Amino acid sequence: MTTGVIPGGHNPEPRPTGEHMPHQRHQLAGQASPHVETRSRSSVITARAAASFEPVGRSVATARSFVRDTLQGWGFADVVDDAVVLTSELVTNAVVHAGTHAEVLCLRMDDGVRIEVADRYPEREVPLQGSAVNMGSPDREGGRGLQLCAALAARWGVEYTPTHKNVWFQLDLPERPVGTRAAGPSLPADLLPLADSRVRVAVVQIDRKGSISAWNEDAEEIFGHTATDVTGTPLTDLAAWPHTPGTGTGIAEALQLSRWEGSYGIRGADGRVTPVYASHLRVRDTGGEPSTVCLLVRDHERAVLQTPLRVPASDTGGASDGQSSDPFEVFIGSPAPDDLDGLLQRTVERARDMLDGDSAFLLLATDDETELEVRASTGLPSARQRFARVPVEAGPGRYGSARMPAVHDDLVAVPGAVPLLAGTGMRSVITVPLKVEGRLTGSLGVAAEAPGRYSNEEALRLQFAADRIALAVESARLGELERLRRGSLSFLVEASDLLAGTLDRDQTLALMAQMTVPTLATWCAVYTIADQASEPYLSYVLHEDEELIDGIKSLLSKVPPPDPVPTPGARVWTVPGERAHQAALRSSMRSLGLAGGHTRQVSSGIGPTLATASAVGGETVVLPLVARNRVIGMLTLGKPTDEHFRQEILELAEDLSRRAALALDNARLYSERTAISQALQRSLLPPGTPHIEGMEVEVIYRAAGEGNEVGGDFYDVFPISDNAYGFAIGDVCGTGPNAAAVTGLARHALRLLAREGLSGPAVLERLNSAILDEGARSRFLTLLYGEMRPQEDGSAEMKVVCAGHPLPLRLRQDGTVEAAAEPQPLLGVIEDLELYEQTVTLDPGDVLLCVTDGVTERREGTRMLGDDGLADVLTTCTGLTAGAVAARIMRAVERFASDAPSDDMAILAMRVPGLQKD
Repeated sequence: MTTGVIPGGHNPEPRPTGEHMPHQRHQLAGQASPHVETRSRSSVITARAAASFEPVGRSVATARSFVRDTLQGWGFADVVDDAVVLTSELVTNAVVHAGTHAEVLCLRMDDGVRIEVADRYPEREVPLQGSAVNMGSPDREGGRGLQLCAALAARWGVEYTPTHKNVWFQLDLPERPVGTRAAGPSLPADLLPLADSRVRVAVVQIDRKGSISAWNEDAEEIFGHTATDVTGTPLTDLAAWPHTPGTGTGIAEALQLSRWEGSYGIRGADGRVTPVYASHLRVRDTGGEPSTVCLLVRDHERAVLQTPLRVPASDTGGASDGQSSDPFEVFIGSPAPDDLDGLLQRTVERARDMLDGDSAFLLLATDDETELEVRASTGLPSARQRFARVPVEAGPGRYGSARMPAVHDDLVAVPGAVPLLAGTGMRSVITVPLKVEGRLTGSLGVAAEAPGRYSNEEALRLQFAADRIALAVESARLGELERLRRGSLSFLVEASDLLAGTLDRDQTLALMAQMTVPTLATWCAVYTIADQASEPYLSYVLHEDEELIDGIKSLLSKVPPPDPVPTPGARVWTVPGERAHQAALRSSMRSLGLAGGHTRQVSSGIGPTLATASAVGGETVVLPLVARNRVIGMLTLGKPTDEHFRQEILELAEDLSRRAALALDNARLYSERTAISQALQRSLLPPGTPHIEGMEVEVIYRAAGEGNEVGGDFYDVFPISDNAYGFAIGDVCGTGPNAAAVTGLARHALRLLAREGLSGPAVLERLNSAILDEGARSRFLTLLYGEMRPQEDGSAEMKVVCAGHPLPLRLRQDGTVEAAAEPQPLLGVIEDLELYEQTVTLDPGDVLLCVTDGVTERREGTRMLGDDGLADVLTTCTGLTAGAVAARIMRAVERFASDAPSDDMAILAMRVPGLQKD
């Protein structure tokens, strides 16, 4: 990939001049003309980034990373996901389907970004202006990129030249409010809010775990704590949060909201609580790590931070024109939160204050209106309820329906009517539906600790407020859902690329877990099933905190695995959480001496047990991994204590599980085939080299090709009778499985025929007949076969037959090298062979070297090692052992060329022991 970044400026043309300049432009005729509108020549380009990608599969992922990094560097995070998805499809068309280079150009403009993808395959049908464009089914590969452009881009089009095709799209930035957000009239000095002579604003930054990571000088002055003292301390240890007795605090939830504003107290170094007014803003750094920035002032100076509420027209004298204020703004306040979580939180706080309640909550309906999901609450231990789901129809009588307003005088008399309030101490409650065009979209409730607090009049007031905000909530929810779905599409595209990039089973399991943690879940476990008769096996465990992995693995190994149910979708699995809490309780009781027996000190093991219980104490779901109509495993996702999964996350996890299941099954099949292949190949190799008294024998064998242990070259050394041994080295025509099959035939036939007492020529003639009997599967082969007999005088007698094979070389003690046999016809070509054997006597210190043509035909460009080169290397081996000779020959072959060997190689060195060099 080649890239370049060019400083911005005013340039009327979208592409640089040169060969890529379009000679003519054709616009696609889509359903609406704005989708094919070209960029105005007056547009101002403020920055460029260009890259070129080779026509290989990995370029698609590289192009996605290039676009993502470029847009994030420009601050265009709002359109990154759409740009990545569109670029991925268009680059795939170029480098995968068209098979050409892809050139990607990113142009930054004041109002958005334009991305152009050019390829060198312009042979496409040019749509006529005004004619309907039929891009086919979205399941087809062709045309899908243009469909996505039509669906996601503000403008797009195609430009053709005789050598290039350029597809471009433009994404507009969403409008952001700028300038004045709120303003007040000029006031006399005596009417301005009171403040100290110097207003101090404490700036406190809280990390994702709720601990203080930054503490400025004003914070030290207001509260008395130094930055060193409080850094790493949870804010909950210092905050005095206003709450209803018997309920949870709520500071942890406030820190998770994108924006929050309100009052609480901070406990100072002297132990006194200082009332403060706070404004929280949730941010993330360039690495994606979230944190919360808190601005704090003394409560009586709240005017410094407090967002002014818009005064209704009737209070400012503006009602004389007959226009009333907006009921939505009266209830929510102004400015309204610009995100869904902020809007929902503001809604429950306003509802609680309006009816003087102790708590309030808001639930949103799923698409099919069968369940309600907890999305916001105040005055409740909402952390354990957030994203919890309850059925719409639950409980007896009219109180069980969320589709109508309901007043509960006393929940003790109607247990289970409002599942969210179970165990919270709330007694009376009002619930009203949120509806848009008659469709249930949510439910709003206000509760109090005292019974009988609310009447139908309060229910009508709350319903009126719910009607005012229902449309805004639904609009914000749909906007959030659209952003989630676009992000999910980008996530699935990258996940599919990663899963398709490996056929290793263990790596596939690791990828499955790493893609889900922490994006979808806090922890993940993958179970695999070998076959239908096997039980699920825990294969991989991952947690975002590595220190908790062993504890979760130990816990899951002690509980029965989930049932391998093939039904699609996520199902809740409660066993891990229940067992974890039981184990933690037992550990706590034993440490306190409450489980019987003598009192013991708190053991070091209680910490990991309690940590494990907290890690798996939330919602746990199981998704089946189904491939080829069989459950091959389960993907288990979990949340920590009191947390639940969002429905959108579960749907995304289900999509991921389907892709992961196919990838895992492909990896399993590949592993099985590889294991079978390797087992069969190993069966073709000799069991071992026998020990021969009075001889040194060494073999080096290298099969060409990844994953091959046996190829077309083969060797063997085996006993024939007392003091007689056979040896062979051969080369079957071709490589791979077919050549290996003839290898097995030759090796086994040689052993069988030699042990029948046949001479060397007779053995090879019968082997030749056996090869020809294979018919179309036969392969011709070259073979050097011989028999050795060590002699009493220390020499060795060799009888050899060289059938078309490279001649064996004899190295004498004086360093001379000579051929030890004459060439004869190879096997597997003609039926009637007349072969003869030759006798060679090796004196002490002599070496007989036998190789296959993979050694002599080793090439580097136009140079080849050859027989002469091999003989030159052998002359340097005088006095070396057989093992040293074989090793030196192999090193010489490997160093002769820089590329990896492309042919099988076998080296057989036999030496009669003699005097060695010092």
